[in-house]
Amino acid sequence: MSEFQKNKQSIEKSAKSKADAVEAALKELGLSRDKVDVEVLDEGSKGFLGLGARDARVRVTPKDGVEVKPVVKAEKKQAKPAVKREPRVKKPSENGVEADAKKFLSDIFSAMNLDVQVDVSLEGENMTVNLSGDNMGIVIGKRGDTLDSLQYLTSLVVNQRSDDYIKVSIDTENYREKRTEALLALSARLAEKVARTGRKFTLEPMNPYERRIIHSSLQDSETVTTYSVGNDPYRKVVIAPKGAKPYKKDGYKKRNKPQKQVKPPAAEKTGESYTTTYKADFKPQQHKAEYKNFEDYLAAHSDEMSEE
Repeated sequence: MSEFQKNKQSIEKSAKSKADAVEAALKELGLSRDKVDVEVLDEGSKGFLGLGARDARVRVTPKDGVEVKPVVKAEKKQAKPAVKREPRVKKPSENGVEADAKKFLSDIFSAMNLDVQVDVSLEGENMTVNLSGDNMGIVIGKRGDTLDSLQYLTSLVVNQRSDDYIKVSIDTENYREKRTEALLALSARLAEKVARTGRKFTLEPMNPYERRIIHSSLQDSETVTTYSVGNDPYRKVVIAPKGAKPYKKDGYKKRNKPQKQVKPPAAEKTGESYTTTYKADFKPQQHKAEYKNFEDYLAAHSDEMSEE
């Protein structure tokens, strides 16, 4: 039951301003301003810097003979329950995932006008694809980028029709093994250089598989450590001296900070001559063997400190 139904003659409302309070009362009564009498019960206060603020309060009474038609608040519509999407059912492979992989790769090489032999074997959840033919350098790409892309796309095709995840590995001309041997030799050579010079070395961007080769080969090193920086596909491996401070945006801090040079005493001009002012860094004990006190030191060097 609303307030004006409890008190048939009037309704009271509070708001930050009198106008807002009156507007709220009129809206609830369903009347216009000319059909009501307004009585201000509390002017309200803004307070000082937000402290002591108080809302205004008014009493709105319908004039005699005015029929009150309270506005019925619309009921909130119930939100429709979220429709649960059924999990997508994988379409089973008609000829097997090996045939799917072979057909996918053959179609790509045909579009590239390359004659490539595709041999696929599946052992458990591991699929091995070997490619052979002429101009396989094009298939490998720079640092194996093209070969890695073909491997990724083939993995998507194969796993769309397999309930169990299948790990796909594509190789040609024994590239993977040769690349692994090259990375192992490179990491050993750079580790020796870093240990000798004490300076870190950042390698070229590599994929996660190749970065793991570097990390694994040097994880037991007593002289160097490795970590990765940047984001894929430009993430790189850093080989750094053991115990070096973590990488920061401004790089490693210099080990030996240059010592601050002591400035010579400042000369102050007074009239036509200069007076040399010695600060607190002067230590009389440094001249203890030659001078008894500071006054003797000044007297001995008076010629040097004066200027004609």
